[in-house]
Amino acid sequence: MEGNILIVDDEKEIADLIEVCLQNDGYTVQKCYNGIEALKYIESKPFDLAILDVMLPDIDGFRICQKIRERYYYPIIMLTARGEDMDKIMGLTIGADDYITKPFNPLEVVARVKTQLRRYVQYNQGAASKEDRAQPAEEYDIRGLVINKNTHKCTLYGKEIALTPIEFSILWYLCGQRGNVISSEELFEKVWGEANIDNNNTVMAHIGRLREKLKEPARHPKFIKTVWGVGYTVE
Repeated sequence: MEGNILIVDDEKEIADLIEVCLQNDGYTVQKCYNGIEALKYIESKPFDLAILDVMLPDIDGFRICQKIRERYYYPIIMLTARGEDMDKIMGLTIGADDYITKPFNPLEVVARVKTQLRRYVQYNQGAASKEDRAQPAEEYDIRGLVINKNTHKCTLYGKEIALTPIEFSILWYLCGQRGNVISSEELFEKVWGEANIDNNNTVMAHIGRLREKLKEPARHPKFIKTVWGVGYTVE
């Protein structure tokens, strides 16, 4: 996939690492180590996506994001060492499309870049016809987690993950209900095809194995999250 990408980060090692990973995938990269330089490039060069560090020595990434959104609509990914929810909310509120917290896996950045560019291209090609929209989804791509119903394969940042049929069905259903909280009862009925009052431990065990395969941290899972007392959700 081709694309001209702007990286703005005052940590040279991080900017260089992201640059190498993106160039290996065929992207053209422009790096800036401060906000003032970035603003000049934004006004003079066309970009398809921007990766902005929040904490810069002169102008913070939020301000740069706002300046981009005054004229352009290409995707913006915020990159920061902070983990506070308010920072994430602020970035998304002013126009960012995604948010990655340092430290991170460089392959995750590449995966998110691909996802955002794919959505951007699809959006600019126009809405699908009514007939196309009526077709059920065959694949979900959620921040580098790709699950395909036709091939029955699941990959994380390009690496295939071996799932059992039950694990695949659980993940597929949760991805299809992205943003909604699904109870253990509903998940059991949809995946196992029957109602069972003692299903909670069964579902919990399968969710636990799924998280292990996705290398999810126990306390702060990135994909399958627990809403205590309610159920599970993929955001």
